[in-house]
Amino acid sequence: MIDLPAAQDRCIQLLDAASRHGATSADAVASAASSESVSVRLGKLEDVERSEGEEISLRVFVGKRSASISTSDFSAAAFEELAQRAAAMARAAPEDPYAGIAPAELLARDTLPILDLEDAAEPDPRSLRTMAEETEDAARAVTGVTNSEGGTASFGRSVAALVTSNGFIGGYGATSHSISASVIAGEGSNMQRDYAYRTMRHAADLPPPAEIGRRAGSRAVARLNPGGMPSGTMPVVFDPRVGGTLIGHLLGAISGSALARRSSFLLDRLDEDIFAPGIRIRDNPHLARGLRSRPFDGEGLPTSPRELVEGRKLTGWLTNLSAARQLGITPTGHAARGGSGAPGISASNVHLEASSVSRSELIADIADGVLVTELSGQGVNPVTGDYSRGASGFRIVNGEVAGPVAEFTIAGNLLAMMAAISAADDLEMHRAINVPTLRIDGMVVAGE
Repeated sequence: MIDLPAAQDRCIQLLDAASRHGATSADAVASAASSESVSVRLGKLEDVERSEGEEISLRVFVGKRSASISTSDFSAAAFEELAQRAAAMARAAPEDPYAGIAPAELLARDTLPILDLEDAAEPDPRSLRTMAEETEDAARAVTGVTNSEGGTASFGRSVAALVTSNGFIGGYGATSHSISASVIAGEGSNMQRDYAYRTMRHAADLPPPAEIGRRAGSRAVARLNPGGMPSGTMPVVFDPRVGGTLIGHLLGAISGSALARRSSFLLDRLDEDIFAPGIRIRDNPHLARGLRSRPFDGEGLPTSPRELVEGRKLTGWLTNLSAARQLGITPTGHAARGGSGAPGISASNVHLEASSVSRSELIADIADGVLVTELSGQGVNPVTGDYSRGASGFRIVNGEVAGPVAEFTIAGNLLAMMAAISAADDLEMHRAINVPTLRIDGMVVAGE
């Protein structure tokens, strides 16, 4: 796998080729990644995987016409051919008045933040197998667990470099360590499956494998013998592992590309009270060791922490350069690059701040409600905000979490739901989107 200096050098070579073939401006992104994982099932080794890959993408502009292309061939001849083809494609493309790389004055020029995304430690296959075995063994040791879909431990390392034709050269490396387990409790038609996992940049930040395993086993056993939910309007409480999906819908709705298309349920609502009092949502690309931390965005603009929701209101939109130009606003540094193609828009590490209310206090006055721990289906309309998803979890009766329930639907409208959110104090920061337990009153539950 190439290192960061080599990735940056390949980008410079490709941009030089693009210039020779008539590009008026261009940018290049090179990425490389390697990963290794070991899986065990029922105490036996099941799979060992290792992969490595390298890719470089070129985006060229000929005036206001652009084209993107990528390759995994890093030879000089391939670069020359790629650049020639990309320039020819751009000349044949329609003009886009919003196209173009970032002006030099907008590029990240100051010292980039140190984000501590790379772990020097690299586990060998034997260590990965030991972690996978410990995770699965702990899950299978939970009384009531009858089968296993396996335990897995993995490690990955990556580098990413971005170079623009007007002088930006940047890049960073990152690592990831993961452990997971998925097990089955019960027998026959009463079987229930659940899982637990954790992914961190540094191995030292992972919980013990046995803790993840016990969590997976306990979750599966807790789901045994589910009952049905009565239909009606009631409070719905979202466990942190599913509550982040609500914030995901918010992020999609404040994406500049959705707003430019006028396909967001939050269109023209910047000045309105959207959320309940006390709700604050923050985007922090500079979170040390964060899963989505980044020192600059996919177009070379600086990134910075910001509030997304404060004082009940949205603070603005998320944009890349194209969306910002369409909306007539300053770009926010949220461009995201994958492989070839124009940059998309993505937030970084997002969290909804915790309150001072415990989870038990949050539900204490619920006479009849439901705690949702799993969601299914994609019944969310991003234009209207209408929300309907299948769910399972636990019934709440007289302020206490009661038995498991399954096969019901929760429904509402995201605008009304956001206005009704209240939060507990159990925020943990180990996902890309982190939330504490959330409560939303007045949702419609369709059950028995």
